[in-house]
Amino acid sequence: MDLSAITIQQLRYVVAVDRHRSFREAARACHVSQPALSAQIKKVEELLSFHVFDRSRQPVTTTDRGLLAVAHARSVLAQIAHFAEIGGSSEEVAGGYRLGVLPTLSSTILPRLLPRFVRAYPKVELEVFEEKTEVLVRRLRDGSLDGGIAITPLDVPGIHERVVCHEAFLAYLPPRHALAKKDRLRQAALVDEHVWLLSEGHCFRTQALHLCAVDRRHVEPNKPSVVFDGGSFDTLMNLVDAGFGITVVPELLALGLPAARRAAQVRRFGDPEPRREISLLAGREHLRRGIADALFATLKAGVPPELQPGAARANVIAPTPRRSKPRA
Repeated sequence: MDLSAITIQQLRYVVAVDRHRSFREAARACHVSQPALSAQIKKVEELLSFHVFDRSRQPVTTTDRGLLAVAHARSVLAQIAHFAEIGGSSEEVAGGYRLGVLPTLSSTILPRLLPRFVRAYPKVELEVFEEKTEVLVRRLRDGSLDGGIAITPLDVPGIHERVVCHEAFLAYLPPRHALAKKDRLRQAALVDEHVWLLSEGHCFRTQALHLCAVDRRHVEPNKPSVVFDGGSFDTLMNLVDAGFGITVVPELLALGLPAARRAAQVRRFGDPEPRREISLLAGREHLRRGIADALFATLKAGVPPELQPGAARANVIAPTPRRSKPRA
């Protein structure tokens, strides 16, 4: 079997179809027409003498032998990327970089990162993807992402974490709520409240449940008998503004609110203040290190000094329930 005719671009197409489970979406991600992508993958399958993908199913599935081919394709592409980095200038920050960001971080982190980064490093071709933690970690491992911004500590083998900041959890209250009379709240104060939370799958929801000691399905007498699975802080805050329950929001989001609204409806918790840890992740710490260092420095410069690690002692709540002990 002579595989010398297989090209790097064809390997990228194979990996893209495996990731997106769709020829159409893979073609869109690769900036090529679907017929062109399909033709190139067909050539790969002819050279391999077996089908990499089962096209009879929707979404498209990867065959058993195809899984091995995709794994080798990813390995080859990773080595090529490393080879290109070694051959590049060690002083110039340039090249492509694929960055994953959690949906609950993108609206607050990206506006603080992207304008600064693009101005400072115009030769970096940055691609940004919104992914939940599980997918982000998987893509870091398989090499389809170079870095990620996520909530830590994750303690996943092979994933390197560089702490950017510690962001406080804050209570968001309806106008003129009784709890708004207090400067700081005890976490136990939320137990008797109807607390709106993000939907299943968001790590912020897991952390908020730990913080509030609240079961979202448990409704006290005379409390709203509504269950809402939402994926947007804006929606939850609008419900609260209507006098319908309370919610918990991240500090960077609260900082973007008008000062008067923040003073009337946002309250901090007492010490040790509960916080979440935001980190820059990498699957291969050495790969594209120049760009990763630039991203890390830009992220650090974009957050207020009081959020910097070590600026204040805080109870860092882990994004998963398997770990919950306080960290300084």
